[in-house]
Amino acid sequence: MDNIQPLSAFFLAIEKDFRISTTHIAIFAALVQFRNDKGFINPIQAYSIEIQNIAKIASPKTYHKCMRELDAYGYVIYLPTKNKNKRSKVYFHLE
Repeated sequence: MDNIQPLSAFFLAIEKDFRISTTHIAIFAALVQFRNDKGFINPIQAYSIEIQNIAKIASPKTYHKCMRELDAYGYVIYLPTKNKNKRSKVYFHLE
């Protein structure tokens, strides 16, 4: 059950959140899938291209905008890195 808990909680939380688009949903689902593939770790560390490929998002600009918004809206904690050789960290709010 732990593997879908973040996704289930996310869908409950966004029911009345008009700010969330299908792109946000695709990215969040991709983050959950990436986390599942890595053994349910928290935080995950990923390159943006890894998540973009899972979410089927071609534009890095769109990806980074949505990640910043997911962080600002309180759905994840996103710690980007400016160094292309380091992975960004994404924390899930797990209860």
